[in-house]
Amino acid sequence: MTSTPSNKREEIITSLKTVRDPELPINIYDLGLIYELDVSEAKVHVRMTLTTPNCPMADMLVSQAQKAIESVDGVDTATVELIWEPVWDPSRISEHARLELEFMGLDHIFSQNKEASNTPAKPRISP
Repeated sequence: MTSTPSNKREEIITSLKTVRDPELPINIYDLGLIYELDVSEAKVHVRMTLTTPNCPMADMLVSQAQKAIESVDGVDTATVELIWEPVWDPSRISEHARLELEFMGLDHIFSQNKEASNTPAKPRISP
């Protein structure tokens, strides 16, 4: 059975959720690091960022994201573009990830920016 474009997109998002930030126990999708996901037939292009430009694991995260995407049936090639604009901020974290961080006692990590964390999240890519 072949995947419909929306099913393939959902499968890609599910696969991206297996890639975790090395410093936080949250996946890169729920952290809001994925800014754009373009699925065109068997080719996928992702634009993503990191929580900080100084991340020493940048190459590893990009590579893991690419491998996760290419593991989805029907995807032949994936390109992952690392971008820095717009700058990532905590308002991009999904509600699910916020609850996980709170449950683990790690919500203080982003509490220094209370205003951003109390405002509605910026638009995320839709699943």
